[in-house]
Amino acid sequence: MVFIMKSILLATALFIATSLATRAGSIMDIPLKDIDGKDTSLKAYHGKVLLIVNVASKCGLTPQYKALEALQQKYQDKGFTVLGFPCNQFNGQEPGSNEEIKQFCSSKYSVTFPLFDKLDVNGPKRHPLYVALAGERSPFPGDIKWNFGKFLISKDGKIIKRFEPRTTPDSPDVVAAIEAALGGK
Repeated sequence: MVFIMKSILLATALFIATSLATRAGSIMDIPLKDIDGKDTSLKAYHGKVLLIVNVASKCGLTPQYKALEALQQKYQDKGFTVLGFPCNQFNGQEPGSNEEIKQFCSSKYSVTFPLFDKLDVNGPKRHPLYVALAGERSPFPGDIKWNFGKFLISKDGKIIKRFEPRTTPDSPDVVAAIEAALGGK
């Protein structure tokens, strides 16, 4: 009986997440919270090329923050921004509060790109943004494998590329994809 109830709850949660992502119509419309807990969405970034990254402060890949910030600095005036989404689903490598995460990113890596509320990228509580990015209807479906998975979003809000966690933000593939999405800038 407990198994059946858990199965029903899981199915319901997945249905709700998928419905929210689908109803939003575009990833730009999906309700989010910023790192300070304020309601927001990606609408403010419409017309920009985005690199959406699930981040963590206590991971072997955490030094990627440096390269992410370098991309932000290099391309922000050309219509690009990195968006960081903390996630604690991989070995508890993002255990801090939003305030602690914000402080860490600022003091350790001088992060200036926007950070958002901690969320789930996989499983029954997968946030609707990640349902859109990696769910069945995504052009790049499949669970997020670890911290620092990256999705490149076009100026019109389309998912155009996915990079796995170990692909560094300054790799030639990522840089070339960003420049192509910016129109060769």
